[in-house]
Amino acid sequence: MRSFISTCIFLVLCSFSAAFDPLDPTGNITVKWDIMSWTADGYVATVTMNNFQMYRHIQTPGWTLGWTWAKKEVIWSMVGAQTTEQGDCSKFKANIPHCCKKTPTVVDMLPGVPYNQQFSNCCKGGVVAAWGQDPSASVSAFQVSVGMAGTSNKTVKLPKNFTLLGPGPGYTCGPAKVVPPTTFLTPDRRRKTQALMTWNVTCTYSQFLASKHPSCCVSFSSFYNETITPCPTCACGCENKNKCVKSDSKLLSVVGVNTPKKDNSALLQCTRHMCPVRVHWHVKQNYKDYWRAKVAITNFNYRMNYTQWTLVVQHPNLNNVTQVFSFDYKPLVPYESINDTGMFYGMKYFNDLLMEAGPTGNVQSEVLLQKDQNTFTFKQGWAFPRKVYFNGEECMLPPPESYPFLPNSGRVTRVGALTLLVSLIMFLLF
Repeated sequence: MRSFISTCIFLVLCSFSAAFDPLDPTGNITVKWDIMSWTADGYVATVTMNNFQMYRHIQTPGWTLGWTWAKKEVIWSMVGAQTTEQGDCSKFKANIPHCCKKTPTVVDMLPGVPYNQQFSNCCKGGVVAAWGQDPSASVSAFQVSVGMAGTSNKTVKLPKNFTLLGPGPGYTCGPAKVVPPTTFLTPDRRRKTQALMTWNVTCTYSQFLASKHPSCCVSFSSFYNETITPCPTCACGCENKNKCVKSDSKLLSVVGVNTPKKDNSALLQCTRHMCPVRVHWHVKQNYKDYWRAKVAITNFNYRMNYTQWTLVVQHPNLNNVTQVFSFDYKPLVPYESINDTGMFYGMKYFNDLLMEAGPTGNVQSEVLLQKDQNTFTFKQGWAFPRKVYFNGEECMLPPPESYPFLPNSGRVTRVGALTLLVSLIMFLLF
């Protein structure tokens, strides 16, 4: 009995730790239900999904929200979203509900739907930006009219068993909790109104629940050593090694090869690491008071474009970034006393879209950092990142003993530019 209890406690602790992100400790998605009016047999509610994660967004094909009704509720109508199934509504003779399922599944509407089906912050195909990247686009909302439900604060029963796909697994949602009613300002901002009742559902993300393998890896190189440290072999698992496509395959010329599948399965380029995405960090130049690094992100998935991508890097010298040349950059300071983490993301309409694998499937930028003479060194791999995240997923780094090392002479030697250039080109190609 004691061992059983210990095992349960261990599993619970593991589940909490798995959902905790040390670089974004307060990040979550909060789903808020505001009852705006009562009806003859239920209520009309505004459901708002706020993404409070600093660097993890919901990309296409978008979010999917589900729950279980506490009683025999039905959805009479929806604006700004729809359920994927209507369910059995055969007992209704006149007005047919939008959904009669005990466990409805809701998705966002696509852009361009008729105006009378739109709601504020809806109709983006379920795509929701990260809070740290674009707060104005980090919200999604819809309106739902619920019937056969309670018609007062005392008789309403909160839905339970909430689930969220964003767009795949990884999110765990807690129970709905009644909170103080949301207040609203009138357009002239001179009067406050409030919801009749409000409850929140908080969903947190765990990479361990999302996938048993990483979805990205990191490689290193430097100007002071000809060695190029590749991604670890099978960094993202090699289960699909027999399904990958070589970069010169004739299959890539077939019409529709880049069209995403319904199950969102990847079509990867054959590589040693078998990752959809690789991040390469190159220590490029050394100056008296500054040093420069080049960051390149390469897509190896022929069926995926990454919109609104984010790259998070942890490095002690990010406390003194002088200039980022081709990406936007924002410091992330989850702990006020430590400033060693930053988020890179694409410039809007320039490189905020990482295209599918191929000649255009990469984005890159250089970063200029000012040295702190008390801590700066090229020894023992200090110039390389401690952690790297792409789209909120932690990437696999090479083992420290494989990092490009500083020559034993103790000084930075000049490596033939042509030799290094050829090596980098060969590495990036293969």
